[in-house]
Amino acid sequence: RGNWDNKADYLLSCIGYAVGLGNVWRFPYLAFENGGGAFLIPYVIMLVFAGLPIFFMEVALGQFSSLGPTAVWKFNPIFKGVGICMVILSSYVGIYYNVIIAYTVFYFFSSLTSNLPWESCDNWWNNQTSCSKDFGRIKLGTKLISADLICCVSPTEEYWKQYALHQAPGIDTAYTGSPNVNLTLSLIVAWIVVFYSLIRGIKSSGKVVYFTALFPYVVLLILLIRGATLEGAYDGVQYYIGSQSNLEKLKDANVWKAAATQIFFSLSAAWGGLIALSSYNKFKNNCFYDAIIVCSVNCCTSLFAGFAIFTVLGHMAFKLGKPVNEVVQSSFGLAFVVYPEAIAKLPISPLWAILFFLMLFTLGLDSQFTILETVSTAIIDTFPRQLRNRRWQLMLILSIIMFLLGLVCVTDAGIYWVDLIDHYAAGWGLLFVAVMELFGVSYIYGGNRFIEDIEMMIGKKNWWFWFYWRACWFFISPLLLIAILVWSLVTFEPMKYSDKRPFPAFATTIGWLIIASALMVIPIFAVVAMAKNKWSIYKASSPASDWGPYLKQFRGSRY
Repeated sequence: RGNWDNKADYLLSCIGYAVGLGNVWRFPYLAFENGGGAFLIPYVIMLVFAGLPIFFMEVALGQFSSLGPTAVWKFNPIFKGVGICMVILSSYVGIYYNVIIAYTVFYFFSSLTSNLPWESCDNWWNNQTSCSKDFGRIKLGTKLISADLICCVSPTEEYWKQYALHQAPGIDTAYTGSPNVNLTLSLIVAWIVVFYSLIRGIKSSGKVVYFTALFPYVVLLILLIRGATLEGAYDGVQYYIGSQSNLEKLKDANVWKAAATQIFFSLSAAWGGLIALSSYNKFKNNCFYDAIIVCSVNCCTSLFAGFAIFTVLGHMAFKLGKPVNEVVQSSFGLAFVVYPEAIAKLPISPLWAILFFLMLFTLGLDSQFTILETVSTAIIDTFPRQLRNRRWQLMLILSIIMFLLGLVCVTDAGIYWVDLIDHYAAGWGLLFVAVMELFGVSYIYGGNRFIEDIEMMIGKKNWWFWFYWRACWFFISPLLLIAILVWSLVTFEPMKYSDKRPFPAFATTIGWLIIASALMVIPIFAVVAMAKNKWSIYKASSPASDWGPYLKQFRGSRY
């Protein structure tokens, strides 16, 4: 099967997988919106009792069996559909995630100019009656008033919507049109980079991550140092986690839900990627320390990125004469509208733009590498004899298929398709998968039995060491995730446009079909397992005869 060349390859791959675009544009906004510094309290609690236990469980499962997210369910065949569901959800995410990377490719090449194209309103895509370079403040007589209250749109927003996206007014097929040429070319570049980085599996991706996983930290440090020297930077930090911290927010259940979903999705648990990456580890590797290191680095990166982002946003607010909370946006708005607008106001703005979008590009690549590795590992584990020596051909086929499926996301209505797939494929369904995973390991396979498996790899530990993990795997983590899952379903709302118009019925139907196509495999494969075992639940949920460490020298008397 092969192993990582060294421990650093594996750790950097895990860090690159866990640390993604959400750490830069989602966490800072959530912290700002949910109580500032007070948000760190539920965030850390959710890390300790939900994120870390599932992370450790998955890396231990993969390393113990040397199997990917589908084949690993030999320990509990009736739950094999859970692993297949992970791979299907990862496939959906891989389709639109590379489109987001394509956005960063497009902006990177657009930044290779002496003047950034979104700095002015003098371009053909600008609306001369509404575009205002001085968006945010207009001098009326002797007073400065808010321009957005009167008429205006920033050139940065027009560049994003009118030029980069050719954004249609809706997702309806009448607005879809043909693929955007610029974004299609950017998507091709993104897939070429992903394919050549994965052409030899972990042997090639494990070397690429030395750049893609470490470079973002260099850029974030540069941006933080530069941002800290700008006027208004302190105001940005104050709004981020300073004096604007609001402990009263902790009484709001939505804040706890936001913390739980952020830490859960940020660590990339329940996608199958952690099982795939750890399946290439050496059997005696200390996966416990790996889990602690990666989870800690991931959370510290989120906090660190927030400082780098908000110092610059504080400067932007100072320049516009507006409070920080009026310039902050979430998701794409922060990455492709607000932050580029702030960069345009810095000296040598093209340099900062190049660094920023190159950072986003490398952040996205790491996660995309593992998404594709997860899918390919699952397929190879299903057909080992036919595909184990044909990895690059399989990766080429996967890249072409996912590129073609992603073309709808680079049409005029493409941004809405990206939002739709993200809303359903990366939503509450993942929480359901995590609950099933915890139940399958702790209650059917047996938590104590699983702990014995782990001790075969990392050595015997005392009872107190396992007390915390037992408490989390058996009670705390499942109950916490079930509560979040129920709350997510109770408060679940159909997709809406930014102006609060609901998505059309056909789009909502497609969204539900996306999540249904993944979740339906769980009962289907449960029935298949029952049928193979003459409808005996006991036999269908018992480990397969060949379950255990991949290499015979590690099997011992128990296997």
